[in-house]
Amino acid sequence: MTPPPERPTERAGAAEGPGPAPERTRILVVDDDPIAAESLAEFLQADGYDAASALDGEEALAMLDAAARPPGAGEAARPFAIVICDVSMPRTGGIATLRRMVKEHPATVVVMLTGYGTIESAVESVRLGASDYLTKPVVDTELRFALERARRQHALLAENQSLKSQLDDRFGPQSIVGTDHRMVKVFDLIEAVAPSKTTVLMTGESGVGKSLVAHAIHRQSPRRDKPYVELACGSIPETLLESELFGHVRGSFTGAHADKIGKFLAADGGTIFLDEINSASPGMQLKLLRVLQERRFEPVGSNTTVEVDVRVVLASNQALEQMVAEGKFRQDLYYRINVVKIELPSLRERTSDIPALASHFLRKNGADLGRALVGFSAEAMGALVRYSWPGNVRELQNVIERASVLSRSPTIGVQDLPQHVVENTAPGLTLSPRGPDGGSADDDDSPWTPTALEAALMEPERRIILKALKANNYNRQKTADDLRINRTTLYKKMKLLGIVLGEDDGRLAG
Repeated sequence: MTPPPERPTERAGAAEGPGPAPERTRILVVDDDPIAAESLAEFLQADGYDAASALDGEEALAMLDAAARPPGAGEAARPFAIVICDVSMPRTGGIATLRRMVKEHPATVVVMLTGYGTIESAVESVRLGASDYLTKPVVDTELRFALERARRQHALLAENQSLKSQLDDRFGPQSIVGTDHRMVKVFDLIEAVAPSKTTVLMTGESGVGKSLVAHAIHRQSPRRDKPYVELACGSIPETLLESELFGHVRGSFTGAHADKIGKFLAADGGTIFLDEINSASPGMQLKLLRVLQERRFEPVGSNTTVEVDVRVVLASNQALEQMVAEGKFRQDLYYRINVVKIELPSLRERTSDIPALASHFLRKNGADLGRALVGFSAEAMGALVRYSWPGNVRELQNVIERASVLSRSPTIGVQDLPQHVVENTAPGLTLSPRGPDGGSADDDDSPWTPTALEAALMEPERRIILKALKANNYNRQKTADDLRINRTTLYKKMKLLGIVLGEDDGRLAG
């Protein structure tokens, strides 16, 4: 076995290296020679690293596994950042160990070390994922530089993993809040369609979360490490949309002072999300049809055909079937994009999700503001549930952000909500307090307000439950029996509809 690097007291040219490690980076030395392994580990300890040693590949992999796990409750794991691995070892050789380390511990950087270096083995090691390949005897300066490069690579890998985790938290399926059966169906479709290349068409009103679903499809797909590109077609003037999508060459039109890469090429290998596809002109629809069929196009002003491998997700906030019937959308393009359709419900169709969504946004705003925001009063939650939400989830998010900023209490009260939400009106509408027949809207003197059909249907249900409660002297078990629902369902409906019974009026009987 070739001797280890010189001892720290004898190092020549130490001033030429990058200097000692500024922090205790963990390094694992793997060598079947115990003297060489221990000597190199001591060398690294003296140089400022936290070093340990293993005598073969199996022991090294076991130590990597153990280091990646937290030692106890409330304690953080301390994984090895770098492995220095000998190529020639019995049982599990260095190359086989490298393969497994790259697969099982992708954030750990591996430096290969051998006394029998060849070009072929060096190329093979780097091809398999090693960051460096050193031959023995190792000059300490060379080792320092190799470790410095490995430290930087590990920092980049850790940053990349952190960014991926943030993207998963923000755009993964777990970031989409909802337990309504319609949303459960959406989750199932995301999981089913994500692994494929199939074109996906999403429909739904503005603000229902189409962009979030498109991100989730990408994050769940094999393309998750490739580009994700998004474009709202309706926000781009028709004259510039083709250039935005397919790029252009210099001089192709006035203002084209340089070549430009379009969104399709920028998304090559990944996913492109085209929102508001219903706004595309007939000419642009024809160009999109060709791209979807052939995955090729020509940039504006160019005769060169560009081929791309891209997964396409589209969305429309209008009914494309009706647009096809009216001749406003190409039938052949509609059939081409309508492979898998995901219909996103409006918020007023999934009112049972409003409490969870509101709490989700409140926690996020509390963290952003550095405040402890703990929840909503019953009256505030009732107002949120009864409101018709023409702006859907986006409007709810904005309302909760406003309330989070204005509230002086940890609990959001009805006074913190916009007046139009409290009165269940669209902003700017003046409502009559009378019903459509000129009489009282209902027995409990609630003002009648013109809402969307789905929201309006909540009011009759609320009146029925209130009448049943009154008839049964507010005994909820008897009320549930009369309504032929179980008591738990009654509780949920009362919470959903904002029916709150006071403790001091005898209404908690049963």
